[in-house]
Amino acid sequence: MDEDVDLAAWAGGLDGLFAQVARRFPRAEPRRRARAYVRGLLAPLAGKNGWTLAEVAGDATPDGMQRLLNSARWKADEVRDDVRGYVVEHLGEPGGVLIVDETGFLKKGVKSAGVQRQYSGTAGRVENCQLGVFLAYATTKGRTLIDRELYLPKSWTGDRTRCRAAAIDDEIEFATKAVLAQNMLGRALDAGVPASWVTADEAYGQDHKFRTWCEQRRIGYVVAVPRSQTIPAGAGSSRADHAVAGAPEQAWRRRSCADGAKGPRLFDWAVATVSTGEDTPPGWGRWLLARRQILSPAQLEAGKDPELAFYLCAGPPGTTDEELIRVAGARWAIEECFQTAKNEVGLDQYQVRRYDAWYRHITLAILAHAYLAVTAAIAPKDLAAASSRSPSQRSVVSWHT
Repeated sequence: MDEDVDLAAWAGGLDGLFAQVARRFPRAEPRRRARAYVRGLLAPLAGKNGWTLAEVAGDATPDGMQRLLNSARWKADEVRDDVRGYVVEHLGEPGGVLIVDETGFLKKGVKSAGVQRQYSGTAGRVENCQLGVFLAYATTKGRTLIDRELYLPKSWTGDRTRCRAAAIDDEIEFATKAVLAQNMLGRALDAGVPASWVTADEAYGQDHKFRTWCEQRRIGYVVAVPRSQTIPAGAGSSRADHAVAGAPEQAWRRRSCADGAKGPRLFDWAVATVSTGEDTPPGWGRWLLARRQILSPAQLEAGKDPELAFYLCAGPPGTTDEELIRVAGARWAIEECFQTAKNEVGLDQYQVRRYDAWYRHITLAILAHAYLAVTAAIAPKDLAAASSRSPSQRSVVSWHT
């Protein structure tokens, strides 16, 4: 009986979420398809493609699901905005962290929008793939993906005929991954997402323009940089690894940056204040943060050198070392989001070539992932009750057509 109640509450919470996005589908048929599509993404299926999603929906062919992604009238960006609002409603809190990262989608052929041979961190090597740049939001309540952009290499944007064949509009021009990240961060900040920090890996952290943009938007950052990164040092400059090599042993403190699957993620950390520039917001500070691996006695005896990681940071007055370490640890949250989104809601299991169809599938997968994140943070019964109290529940009437 309790399982039946929990299942009903789970379904009621999902219906409440769909009540918020229903208005984005002007016609009843794509509205029903979208809900069936997301229910399929949430179902325990071995594979989540057009055929399997159609079977779960009771369709004889995948034509309806393909039509939803390729030609039905609805705007994925509007659904994305609703999902972001849903996440903020349930998981938002001051001090939240916005996390930027990319993930690869292995593909065959040359016709899928943005596909080419390029390095994929997912595969750990150069592969024929698409790259998606994503934005995640993490708080003490939970973490989930809230935005996405498909990276289009110059080999694509320089060939407008090829772009048109993949439904890429002529006005879409080349943008670096860092610029795509800035666009997503700007949307989140403009929408009022309660966040105080941005974190990202070396691909974004070493980009001076990206760091400057964050400072101009008055949002703190803790971003990874390579060991060769130039660090302002008094009248001159130094490499990050050279600066850290000169840190006294008493500067290192053992701290956990986050909880992992096996407990606290413990490292030794050191923080140094670095020079600020004229473009730094008034009163803000800049820091170099270093993370050092803790070696076992056997590793020490064998003479192994500990692995080091380096971060450039900037933040408002009153920022503590513990806060910088906390934000550095938050970056792992997006890796967990990628893993669960691919394993649980089929983020990477699409079969589309069109640019707009990629955004539609990915957006619906993000919606499904957000629902999992919220239900993990809130008891299903409480979530269903909150959905029934929401004024947007009035639009449920449009669902029963």
